[in-house]
Amino acid sequence: MNQSHIVTSFDEDLKTVSGKLLEMAGYAEDLVHKAVRSLMTADMELARLVIDEDKLIDRKQSELDEMAVLLIARRQPMANDLREVVGALRMANDIERIGDMGKSIARRVIEIGDLGDLRTRIRGLEQLTSLALEQLKEVLDAYAARDLTRAKLVWERDEEIDALYTSLFRELLTYMMEDPSNITPCTHLLFCAKNIERVGDHATNIAEIVEFIQTGKIEFEKESHAL
Repeated sequence: MNQSHIVTSFDEDLKTVSGKLLEMAGYAEDLVHKAVRSLMTADMELARLVIDEDKLIDRKQSELDEMAVLLIARRQPMANDLREVVGALRMANDIERIGDMGKSIARRVIEIGDLGDLRTRIRGLEQLTSLALEQLKEVLDAYAARDLTRAKLVWERDEEIDALYTSLFRELLTYMMEDPSNITPCTHLLFCAKNIERVGDHATNIAEIVEFIQTGKIEFEKESHAL
């Protein structure tokens, strides 16, 4: 077997791993979106669907893990190629955790039931979700394009999600102090908001993995502290 054929086959294997990773990420993104929609509409059926669909993401991760391990065993990649495979494994773990965030929200939807008047007073939750999922989409696009600049922009914008989460946290605490009957639903909502904020954290992790794949280092945080 000639060397060019080996290189071409390995490149195809890497593309397959990358494609499966992005497919898995698409499922996770959709899961979080559905979970928040079920929360805002008190859709119990949709919440149960989210819980069930999380199993699909778990299966996708298992398939990707097996493929990556076999790829390392067969091809014994080095340097950049090895970072591509290891990076995909690390990203798959973050994506699986994002799916878990969606499942956690869906479980709380079933616990909360109908939010009643609170639904019209927590639009910040939808805004937080929109920003977190936008960050996730941007970092996945950065990964697909191997675009370090776009990945760094995602990393830097994480503070926006943190600030929005803090604002929502204070708002929910205010509702709890105003009316004791709000304590239980708002406590659940606080956990939901934290899950969404964690989606942003995982997007930041993925941005760092993109940098690792491209450079073998993670310098974003060092650069930030140097400013």
